[in-house]
Amino acid sequence: MKTVALLTEKGGTGKSTLAVHLAVCGSRQGKAVVVIDLDPQASAASWCAKRAGGDVAVVGAKAQELPRLLDESRKQGADLVLIDTAGRSDVTTAHVIDAADLVLIPCRPSIYDLEASQRTAEQIKAAQTKAGGKRAAFVLNAVPPRGTRADEARESLEPVLPVSPVELHQLVAFSDALNDGRSVEELEPAGKAAAEIRALYNWLIGF
Repeated sequence: MKTVALLTEKGGTGKSTLAVHLAVCGSRQGKAVVVIDLDPQASAASWCAKRAGGDVAVVGAKAQELPRLLDESRKQGADLVLIDTAGRSDVTTAHVIDAADLVLIPCRPSIYDLEASQRTAEQIKAAQTKAGGKRAAFVLNAVPPRGTRADEARESLEPVLPVSPVELHQLVAFSDALNDGRSVEELEPAGKAAAEIRALYNWLIGF
């Protein structure tokens, strides 16, 4: 079972959006996927309530419940667990970093996001020092279709932690699909957003 956490102390970076799109991508590839929603806003749980089919399990929880839920997921044969977190730094952060095999830090290419993301990265690096082998990477999200912001952000972040080679662009399909509990692959299977989420999924599975 692979456990992937989406973590950054800044809200609005797309953690919940990425979690649910990646979850559906994994399910469509035949994996048993669970999303553990630790965000009090419960965006992932709200998305799941609109979704038909029950192919992706979304469980609302508190950080203290994480070890038990991961153990239950493992016993029930989950292949992939995605942990969605709140947009703030608190006691939850340490629990999540400790539990995850891979921590993804979604980051928009703006100065405020870059600063917040690097603070999150420092917490992860401290955990790496205590327990070697913890894997983490930034993923650039909501990248504008034109300009050099993504290149500048990548240059700023790469000295801190690895940056996913897959960038997600500012595409309305990512948010439109969520309105009725779908993913971008279901809304526009041949679209650019679907291709990007598949590429990100394939990269993180192999990272």
